[in-house]
Amino acid sequence: MSKLNRWLIVSLVILVVAPPHEGKSQQRVASPTVRNQVKDHLLTPKNCALLIIDYQPIAIGSIQSMDRHEMVENIVRVARTAKAYGIPIILSTTGVNTVGNKPTIPELQAVLGDIKAIDRTTLNAWEDPAFVAAVKATGRRKLVMTALWTEVCLEFPALDALKEGYEVYPVVDAVGGTSVEAHRAGLERIYQAGGHPTGWVQFISELQRDTRRSETMKPFMEILFDPHVPFVRAAQQADSSGTH
Repeated sequence: MSKLNRWLIVSLVILVVAPPHEGKSQQRVASPTVRNQVKDHLLTPKNCALLIIDYQPIAIGSIQSMDRHEMVENIVRVARTAKAYGIPIILSTTGVNTVGNKPTIPELQAVLGDIKAIDRTTLNAWEDPAFVAAVKATGRRKLVMTALWTEVCLEFPALDALKEGYEVYPVVDAVGGTSVEAHRAGLERIYQAGGHPTGWVQFISELQRDTRRSETMKPFMEILFDPHVPFVRAAQQADSSGTH
């Protein structure tokens, strides 16, 4: 076993079987007691919905707050996570039917499959009746929100949703703004209004939480430890070079 694989196993505490004791046979660790996934204060597959807003070429191309390629990879990971855990997804675009904007980027739409986008004329998705109706139809009060730009199409609906009593979780490493300062200001307004920041690694880990939840362990490992993930790639390079 390579150093990297040992590190992954230890870091995740993948202990499906209890360690053997001398003179005793191995005993399986009992299945974990799962808290009520609807009432849990943490995110679960049963209490949240994912909102994906305006991941279109025109918006992607204008992002200045982080590396665009990394941001796209991250939003794809967020979408893969929601699909793997059966979380309701609401997809929305701006101006496809009215001003000829291109739709959701292909690599994201490929993950979302036949989920149809709610196309809007409003910058603030919460001012679009069809969008709000779709959110309410999920019955979920915790909204994991992603949008471009942070300071407009994420901030505005987040503030409105918070005002209406929803819990809002912006995925900070899967969103972007027209500048670092604008991105930061948008997130800060959401935090000041009561939003809860999260990241894509935190999101998938919060949903999984226990490696003995075998039904989602395979996609959890595939998404979190994809060789293209920067921290996995860095660990592989350190392992191959013998650095610590």
